[in-house]
Amino acid sequence: MEYLLEGLLAVTWKQGVMYAVGMVLIFLAIRKQYEPSLLLPMGFGAILVNLPLSGVLNQIMPGVGEVHGIIQWLFEIGIESSEALPILLFIGIGAMIDFGPLLSQPIMFLFGAASQIGIFIALTAAVLLGFDLRDATAIGIIGSADGPVAILVSQILKSKYVGAIAVAAYSYMALVPIIQPFTIRLLTTKKERLIRMDIVSAEVPKRIKIIFPIAITIIAGLITPSAVSLIGCLMFGNLIRECGVMNSLSETAQKELSNLLTLFLGITVSFSMQAEHFVTFEVLQILLIGLLAFIADTAGGVLFAKFLNLFLKKKINPMIGGAGISAFPMSARVVQKMALEEDPGNILLMHAVGANVSGQIASVVASGIVLTLITRYL
Repeated sequence: MEYLLEGLLAVTWKQGVMYAVGMVLIFLAIRKQYEPSLLLPMGFGAILVNLPLSGVLNQIMPGVGEVHGIIQWLFEIGIESSEALPILLFIGIGAMIDFGPLLSQPIMFLFGAASQIGIFIALTAAVLLGFDLRDATAIGIIGSADGPVAILVSQILKSKYVGAIAVAAYSYMALVPIIQPFTIRLLTTKKERLIRMDIVSAEVPKRIKIIFPIAITIIAGLITPSAVSLIGCLMFGNLIRECGVMNSLSETAQKELSNLLTLFLGITVSFSMQAEHFVTFEVLQILLIGLLAFIADTAGGVLFAKFLNLFLKKKINPMIGGAGISAFPMSARVVQKMALEEDPGNILLMHAVGANVSGQIASVVASGIVLTLITRYL
């Protein structure tokens, strides 16, 4: 009988905490429908990797010998050795994005850039709290509001906080509908939120949509070579979408490929959520820094829009600036919902989507720039 209780008796209090963390993530995924495709596998994986003698990690099991765990194998192959999972996921993301709203309003590029301030604020906060430059940089990338980017950079830098960074990035992405309205209302007046903007058409010549991903890949690749794999896969996915001759592959990238990679990425990242590494004071600090980063991203975009309004005759609704983060398309929907709450006839969706897809590009480029600069000092 004692053999049947061996696993139960081996459970530590830290592992118990991780069971609770996993259940919270599953609750958010199912009950609240916050990023279910990621939070559910991450939550279930957090429970799996903290079950003693479960066999999902490499370990010596009594009566069996050495066992090669499936989750650890996926982590070593898909993230640690090649970063393949987060990189390939960007092909699917690119195939989902229509850059038409951005290309029809190039000024929206500015909001994507302004909303990356959270990266630098989070990096600075991490350094001030005593994290070394390598870990602080990885933590700072939570401010990109882009889960795959945060995972990739933390793995490139060999940070020991990959799990905490992934949980912070994806959890706060899921909580965008709560974080952003609070921040936007705090920084804007009702009069500003009532500003109406001219409805614009997202129709852009097909040749422009084809040239755009190629041009962005070349430009970003020359400026930030370390980010070219991410931006290249993002733009390749978009080129598949826009070229018009690969419709079946475009649909596959948007659905089957994205779904499978998201599923594998979520449960694979849970390898880094082992209790002895996750239940620490440093991880709590990382989660707080992540919240600060998301608030700063939103604030940066909103305040930049307010700054532009000092010089523009045709005012921009500052809420558009808040959509400049990379959480696509959730942030654009949040801004449109807020606009309708203030004025049922105010349609800001195309403007918000333009800023939102700009943030998708800016998050990768900004993260690449930070990675390129910081690695010079490591």
